[in-house]
Formats: sequence, structure tokens, C-alpha cells
Amino acid sequence: MDVLSDVLAAVRLTGAVFFDSTFREPWVAEAPRASAIAAAVMPASQYVFFFHTLIEGSCWVELTEDAAEPLRLEAGDIIAFPMDDAHALCSSIGMRAKPDLAVYLSPVDRQLPYVVNDGSGAGTCRFICGYLGCDIRPYNPFINSLPRILLGRGTAAQGWLAHLVRHAVSETGSLQPGGEIVLAKLAELLFVEVLREYANELPPEARGWLSGLRDPQIGHALRLIHGQPAESWTLEGLARAVGLSRSVFADRFAHYAGDTPMQYLARWRMQLAAKRLEDTTGSIAQAGAEVGYESEAAFNRAFKKFAGVPPGAWRRSHAPPTTNGAGTRSNW
Repeated sequence: MDVLSDVLAAVRLTGAVFFDSTFREPWVAEAPRASAIAAAVMPASQYVFFFHTLIEGSCWVELTEDAAEPLRLEAGDIIAFPMDDAHALCSSIGMRAKPDLAVYLSPVDRQLPYVVNDGSGAGTCRFICGYLGCDIRPYNPFINSLPRILLGRGTAAQGWLAHLVRHAVSETGSLQPGGEIVLAKLAELLFVEVLREYANELPPEARGWLSGLRDPQIGHALRLIHGQPAESWTLEGLARAVGLSRSVFADRFAHYAGDTPMQYLARWRMQLAAKRLEDTTGSIAQAGAEVGYESEAAFNRAFKKFAGVPPGAWRRSHAPPTTNGAGTRSNW
């Protein structure tokens, strides 16, 4: 069981590329908190954050609501802001410009990305910018283990990925069919590559879910839970399966995952059940049975505890819009 792939699929990681920008010094591009524009740029995602891939040149990046140290970006670098921080990309430290929220509306008359070209030659900087979206309800175990700034330097792997992105941007600018979906998938691929690099470089003493994936015993327990979520797991059974005492296993699991093993199992079951509930072809009892609940009443209680609403209410609130014969939404 590839736990990271399982989680990224279950929380529906989705990418979108909005901007292909070239600026000539002096320049600054300031981005708001992604939550301020999430409904406009990725309305289907519960949580949205920015990413930028630097294609040519170099620049500075700074958080605009925090006194953190500026970071220098070079061609091939990829940077993301998973904790919803407003930030600025600029040619010189300290430059600021008020964000124009109107530019974040999706165009209806042309394909993405927006092309911004402010010149060429010496002192120019080109980057592509976009968003990554995912579900965070009922449960997303990895998002809170990410840093405020996730930075991937221009390694060999990321270099060829950046080349693919640049090629896809060129195709979209030429109005090639399918350009937007190519960009979206490449954005997801870029993020996963940077995420894996970050996880591989975490020190042995690091806490968090990503660090837990690398721990021999906790990683094994996570693979068991994700591989067989409907199994009747117990604390004793998991501890025995990974070769630890009950108390040591419970302490180590909480150290990494932030939850007890049984809490983690219950939360993950609810994430899987929530996705199943959005498929209206099955019953609520079937959704519960698929994640290990023989009793529909017990499933209802557990789901409401973790999701905040009963399964039926979740299903109704996540039902796709209905359409009338003319193709318009009948519930508008």
C-alpha cells in the first residue's frame, strides 16, 4: 500500500495553472491569501493554496504578513504556500504592490493560463503560477504536516518537470485542445515531486504524518490501516503486527500522526465514507459497511462525530447540481 498516493487520491488533490508571467526589472507581483480567492479559482476544492514555478531568471519571495526571512529563487525552483500565507514575488527585497483580486476570476472567453509579458532581455524573470486544491473534511492527515513554505530546488527531476510545464504553457498559448488539463496534471505532478523531496529530507527527530511514513513501525501501521480500512483493527492487534508493545506503539503513533491509532483509523474511515456518500448509487448503510461498520446506527453516530453532520446531510450537501431539459441548473 502506497499510503501517500492513497491519501492524495482520497483528498482529491487537484491542480490548476492560471498565469504565465514574464517581468522586467524592477517588478513585483503580490499574491493575497489563497482563501480570499479560492471560490473564484477552484470552487470545487475545500482548500486551496498557491504554487509558483520559476522558469527563467531569479527573484525574491517574501511573506507579506510576517517578518520571515526572504528566500531567493533561481530558475527551476518550485515554491508552494500550504498554510494560506499572502506573499510577494519581486526583483528586490521589500517591494510591494496591492493584489488585484479581479485578475483571479477564471476567463470564460479563452483558455488558461493568463499570459503576462512585461518585456524581455536582461533582468527578466518568467514563472508560471497556479493553485493546488484538496479536501480537508472530514479528514486530511497530511496537510497539517506541511511547512508554511514548501520549496523545491531545481534538482534534475524537477528540471525536466519544469521543462514539461514550459512546453505545456506554450501549447496552451497556441490554443491546443486539452491544454488546461495537461497543465492541471503537471501542477499535481510538480507538487508531489516537491512533497517527496521535502519528506525525504526531514530529520529523524521530525514529528508529523509525513515523518511517520518513514518510521519502520508507524509506516507499517499506516500501510495496514490504509490497505485494510474495514478490518476490525484494535490497538493490541496493530501493535502486535508492527512488533511493538501496546504502550510504545500508542505513544509513537501519536508522536507522528497527532492522533491515537484508533482515532486515526476512525477519521480515515470517515474520509473514505464521505467520498462514497457522494456517489448516490449506494445506500448509507453500504457506505458504512465498506469502512467497517456493520450497524448503520453506529456509522451514523461516528460520521456525525467527525464530520459534524449526519451522513444523509453530507450526501445532500455534496450532491451534484441537477439540470433541467435546457441544461441550466434547476436549483438556481
